[in-house]
Amino acid sequence: MKYFQFLLFTIIALTMLGCASPQDKAANAQAGVHNERLQLVEKYQKCVKAAGSDNVKVEECDHYLKAAEALK
Repeated sequence: MKYFQFLLFTIIALTMLGCASPQDKAANAQAGVHNERLQLVEKYQKCVKAAGSDNVKVEECDHYLKAAEALK
C-alpha cells in the first residue's frame, strides 16, 4: 500500500512540474511572434536588395514590411 501511495504521489508531482505556467506560455508565444517578425524583416531586406533600383519591385516587397509591422 505504501508503494502505491509513493507511486501515486510521484506521478502527481511530476505531472504538476511538467505543466507550464501562463507566464511561460505567454513568453513562448511572444518569442514566436518576435522570431516571425524578424524573419519577415529579413525577407523584406532580401527582396529590396534583389529589386535594386526598380521602384516597382521595391513596392512589391512592402507586403513583408507591412506584415512585420502588424506583428508589433
